[in-house]
Amino acid sequence: MNLFSVGFQTLLYKETLRFWKVATQTIAAPILTAMLYLLIFGHVLEGRVEVYPGVSYTAFLVPGLVMMSVLQNAFANSSSSLIQSKITGNLVFILLPPLSHWEIISAYVLASVTRGLVVGAGVFIITAWFADLSFVAPLWIIVFALIGAAILGTLGVICGIWAEKFDQLAAFQNFLIVPATFLAGVFYSIHSLPPFWQAVSHFNPFFYMIDGFRHGFFGVSDVSPWTSLGIVLVFFAVLAAFAVNLLQRGYKLRH
Repeated sequence: MNLFSVGFQTLLYKETLRFWKVATQTIAAPILTAMLYLLIFGHVLEGRVEVYPGVSYTAFLVPGLVMMSVLQNAFANSSSSLIQSKITGNLVFILLPPLSHWEIISAYVLASVTRGLVVGAGVFIITAWFADLSFVAPLWIIVFALIGAAILGTLGVICGIWAEKFDQLAAFQNFLIVPATFLAGVFYSIHSLPPFWQAVSHFNPFFYMIDGFRHGFFGVSDVSPWTSLGIVLVFFAVLAAFAVNLLQRGYKLRH
């Protein structure tokens, strides 16, 4: 894989320009949505809920909203691009050039990471005004933001390859991505759940992404950040290998 090839750079530029051209929809709208979550949940639960000692609920909520925005928008970028290319019939112009499968997937994933991080940065800039945040371990923040966005970008590629119409894509997002994100501890700590649901939460890889990301702000988390890092790296490796395999076989791409 040559990440400096003209083909790779062109595809990456095309995918990045694609979401940037409609920034009102792809960037501004998710930031507004996160802002509304903060205003509603922060207003209702501030002073009534304390997850970590000395950390206000609004401060606890901000990293969760930032990471949720990163994950959901990274997924939306790659999945919507692929399904749109399949429906309009221009996917052939991506498959025909002499690009390796790794180059194609890397371009889609890197563009998704870019969108996820841009939206996440926007959400953080807006919501940070409402909370007193610290940065105990900024490296963890960067690491989990990058890996989380890459995971969801790869998952978006898989979904885009599998789906044949927008209805299937919407179902995948509404019944898997959104619930998995919401139930990953964005609005609460899993220690506030009954033992059974705590155990169930540990099978949700999204939980480890959000918990590790939040650790970078407060230095405390529900699970060791090293454990979270190991789990998300394995999850990413499995998804990347699966995505490449689908592309190599031309699954639902070559008719």
